[in-house]
Amino acid sequence: MPATESINVLGLESEALTRLVSQWGGKPFRARQLSRWVHQRGVDRFDQMTDLAKDFRSNLDAHCEVRGPQVNLEKRSTDGTRKWLFDMGQGNAIETVFIPEDDRGTLCISSQAGCTVACPFCSTGYQGFSRNLSTAEIIGQLWHANRALRDDPAAARLDGGPAPARTISNVVMMGMGEPLLNYDQVLGALRLMVDDNAYGLSRRRVTVSTSGVVPMIDRLAGDCPVALAVSLHAPNDALRDRLVPLNRKYPLDELLDACNRYLEVAPRDFITFEYIMLDGVNDSVEQADELVQIARRVRCKFNLIPFNPFPQSGLKRSPASRIRLFAQRLMDAGQIVTVRKTRGEDIDAACGQLAGEVKDRTRINERLPDRARIVIRRKERE
Repeated sequence: MPATESINVLGLESEALTRLVSQWGGKPFRARQLSRWVHQRGVDRFDQMTDLAKDFRSNLDAHCEVRGPQVNLEKRSTDGTRKWLFDMGQGNAIETVFIPEDDRGTLCISSQAGCTVACPFCSTGYQGFSRNLSTAEIIGQLWHANRALRDDPAAARLDGGPAPARTISNVVMMGMGEPLLNYDQVLGALRLMVDDNAYGLSRRRVTVSTSGVVPMIDRLAGDCPVALAVSLHAPNDALRDRLVPLNRKYPLDELLDACNRYLEVAPRDFITFEYIMLDGVNDSVEQADELVQIARRVRCKFNLIPFNPFPQSGLKRSPASRIRLFAQRLMDAGQIVTVRKTRGEDIDAACGQLAGEVKDRTRINERLPDRARIVIRRKERE
């Protein structure tokens, strides 16, 4: 097999790895050993996998590789958030963010170079879309972050001693791209995340965020049900058509029905509805009351996200007092509500700020030149 056809082991699920090993007469336990070396220990050289047979390592050297993503840039926020810019080739780069908290470490992963959904409040959407990422490119973000956090020479306690290694306990598919529009490759990555011989994450701790691709929500329920977050952002079709253009294809009634079907097999007993708080757009008390009606149809919790402004959007963050009022209105109606704490804003790593670099194939800014003026005022609803 020519070197140019080398197989990147990072992208192989358990069954594919077992088939590969069997070609050389290896038993299934060899595939499990290899998976643990690559994903759990982060080893990228076969000659360092010391409990593998010598002839097996020779076959791996001849036909395979462990190729993680190339880092173009790393930034660290004052709050401990870390962001990596990964080179995807041909003028494309994606961003991945690690958010440390007292009780967890969350990695936010990208699934596409760019995005086709084109929500006006998301900076990724303004870059257009280039291509889907492969399973190896998706899981490679987790693989690299694990290694970087484990081997971080900058980590230290206040007394000068080494700090305990940061670990990734949660993964959210909330980076660049719409995960369910890259379904097959994302599915492969999800299966590796929950595989005990790879990353061994609980299904409850892996979250796919979608803007509402209804058929793929149903497929995910059958293939690999993990926690589900839905980018709702509006309580009715008229407004959601403008804020989440995918709603024109899959309107709210269809989306909510799909959420209920998903709950039958979901590892959590609720759907997280994400709701970005936009000043004068979707933050009125009346709109909170509309959300209460949605919550009576689907078991859910609401995650309110203060908007992180960027120049092209023409949108503003709701004032903190209005966010509190909006949240209280929901809680008074018996709903579970969280307000997301903004993290990594000083390095453009906060929600909605991930942009990377995209060689746009969709010419989105030529087709939709007026998106930057989509400031929807209250008086237009009244």
